[in-house]
Amino acid sequence: MLRRTALLALLALPARAQPVSPERRDPRRAEMDRLFEALRDAPDAAGAALVEQRIRQVWAEAASPAAVLLLRRGVRTPDEALEDFDAAIILSPTAAEAWHLRAQAYASMGDAAAAARDLQEALRLEPRHFGALMTLAALQEERGDFEGALRSVEAVLALNPKMQGGEERRRELRRRAFGEEM
Repeated sequence: MLRRTALLALLALPARAQPVSPERRDPRRAEMDRLFEALRDAPDAAGAALVEQRIRQVWAEAASPAAVLLLRRGVRTPDEALEDFDAAIILSPTAAEAWHLRAQAYASMGDAAAAARDLQEALRLEPRHFGALMTLAALQEERGDFEGALRSVEAVLALNPKMQGGEERRRELRRRAFGEEM
């Protein structure tokens, strides 16, 4: 009887909180951390491209299924892209890729200010969003801010050192920012 009473008393005690690993709290963040490490350490451009593809897939999965459909439709039909991207952001406001795609749509329409605002939000949500950084570099270059564009491309290459065309882009921006002697 004493054993049973002790067992019941033990069961009535509040459970001790077990520390939750960061990986269990946010498995997508943990996967992204591993993917960005693999991207940085990729042995060659082909390996980096495979990791980059998976990163883009995880970014896409961050949006709701309906938002993903809108993003895909927006990419396929540029004339209605802005409406589709607006709706995707309403459905999934924390999906950095949705903000990035809308920024690209604004940039293609010549609205650099709106594009910059959306890029800022994409990078707030995912500071490692190399696509948003490359779009930012293009906007900076278009504005004549070659040093800013160079900084953005260097940030991309810090994340993805083997990005296709990345080194050539950096060299060209250095030349434009600082002259031929670089």
